[in-house]
Amino acid sequence: MPVARKGRSLFALMAAVPAFAHPVLPATAAPAPRRVVSMNLCTDQMAMLVAAPGQLHSVSFLAADPVSSVMAPQAGRYAVNHGQAEEIFLMQPDLVLAGTYTTGATVDLLRRLGIRVEQFAPENSFDDIRASLRRMGDVLGQPQRAEQLIADLDGRLAAVKVGDHADMTAAIYYANNYTSGSGTLIDDVMTKAGLVNIATKFGFAGLERLPLELLVLSDPDLLVTADRDYSAPALAQQGFEHPAFRAQAALSGAVDLASRYTICGAPFTVEAVRLLWQGADARKAAPK
Repeated sequence: MPVARKGRSLFALMAAVPAFAHPVLPATAAPAPRRVVSMNLCTDQMAMLVAAPGQLHSVSFLAADPVSSVMAPQAGRYAVNHGQAEEIFLMQPDLVLAGTYTTGATVDLLRRLGIRVEQFAPENSFDDIRASLRRMGDVLGQPQRAEQLIADLDGRLAAVKVGDHADMTAAIYYANNYTSGSGTLIDDVMTKAGLVNIATKFGFAGLERLPLELLVLSDPDLLVTADRDYSAPALAQQGFEHPAFRAQAALSGAVDLASRYTICGAPFTVEAVRLLWQGADARKAAPK
């Protein structure tokens, strides 16, 4: 891998490289990479789970944030990057992992410099998690490790007694009055916990606002919040202080689910299922 010579910037090198000069090979045609850099929180965590010792060189700075990352303690073993093309180029990776929403200019620049970049879409279901794990296993040359993680995930899901909470409703209530409907990871988490998502019942898809009045009228059996105890003052959190919300939280069983379990889809997302199931179980034992 060539390194920028003294006096020549990365952008000067890029200008000299035609966009067609380095075709991107499919994952199956490439040998197992030896020096991998991840520049996306979700690929950071999945790569940390799948990669062989010494194979993963760098993860993004977000991987070390305990609010966003389940694997913050493990992130300290790797070099940190901030998703900048120049710093990643100088790390001389033979593979860069990115998300589909990663800055397009950075991804394009790295590819034009001959660096292989594999992009992963966000996971919106447990089926997506399995597919991403298998693809990460193929990309890193670790398919057996990926299958082990999938088997563990499936085993932990099977241990959840879904039928225990049949017909119990749940409402997810984020900052700024947002909720998650069909086609989202948290909706699948609720389903796996045996709960009925009221947002899906209302026909919501993706991330949408849930008026406080509608939340109260729906009277869910379980009220699920995310990072409700945010320490810094924020207007986005004011909905949690409203008297109507506080009254509903007192009536419903309340679970504050750390967002790090559902920001990215991975085997640890099963923990979100377990926490919701546990909250529903406690709610069932103490009916209104």
